[in-house]
Amino acid sequence: MTTIDIPLDEIERTTRTALQLHGADEPTATAVARAVRVAEERGNIICGLAYVESYCRQLESGRLDGTVVPVVHHERPGAIRVDAQFGFAQPAFDAGLDLAVEAAKDVGVCGFAIEHSHTCTSLGYFTERLAQHGLLAIGTTNATPRVAPPGGSSAVLGTNPIAMSVPDGNGGISFQFDFATSAVALGTILVASKKNEPIPLGWAVDADGQPTTDANEALAGSLQSAGGYKGYGIGLLVEVLAAALTGGNLSVDVPPLKTPEGAPHDLGQFYLLIDPGAFSGPVFLERVEALAASIEVQEGARLPGRSVRQLDPVPVDGAVWDVVTGLVA
Repeated sequence: MTTIDIPLDEIERTTRTALQLHGADEPTATAVARAVRVAEERGNIICGLAYVESYCRQLESGRLDGTVVPVVHHERPGAIRVDAQFGFAQPAFDAGLDLAVEAAKDVGVCGFAIEHSHTCTSLGYFTERLAQHGLLAIGTTNATPRVAPPGGSSAVLGTNPIAMSVPDGNGGISFQFDFATSAVALGTILVASKKNEPIPLGWAVDADGQPTTDANEALAGSLQSAGGYKGYGIGLLVEVLAAALTGGNLSVDVPPLKTPEGAPHDLGQFYLLIDPGAFSGPVFLERVEALAASIEVQEGARLPGRSVRQLDPVPVDGAVWDVVTGLVA
């Protein structure tokens, strides 16, 4: 793979232009391009430029509407709902952000639901923004079915990520994580398949529900949950929060995410916002820093997201960049 260094401003500008040329309005394109920029800055290439072509093709086909105006509902003090109208998740989140932050600080906690949206890609992008307002933020979403239940052979859950960002009291992040509840990302198995390499037991089962080390059999079968029954339970938790509470599709009903045509994703994201000041107050930050110290005193140990990579310019796969620049040519 040949990489080239691209400035973040150029990544954001090119993404925004590509989206607008394929049917997104300026506010929508700006919100999505900002998320792509942050993903690339953090080294999260799966959720960055790699998604831009599918965004544009789905805008072209009408599967994705880049001109809708999200509708915000605030019918109870601690509940904010935003109907994304089958559009992008990023502008829907932006539409409800200030109101959700205000509600959390007023009530102490707030449930913030994004309904009927396109895939949000990186959950951590959203929980981090909430934590920058001084809130402890937990986020969930689901996706296409990839994970079979323990003992089963058919996928019923998505990789169902969960994210949490912890504020540092100074407008930043103390630490954060964002990970799938499957044993491994699907992309890892795709790479093993292309290289004709075996995969470890515990990652996947074949079409008959039998554990396999063959990547191709895994692709024809299902992924397994991280940590067996425990990870499966967390995946179910995510499913209930992200789908049942938002009225979005269950994973088994979510259509393929990147195909140019098809039904809208109709996904949900659910965020729980907690104002530490409503509970332990300044003791919260004291405990978080004590926790961090107890971990970082150990050589080689670290808190997730404590030292986030922030590069500018960033190395980009040359083939991916050619595709993105071709969208604006």
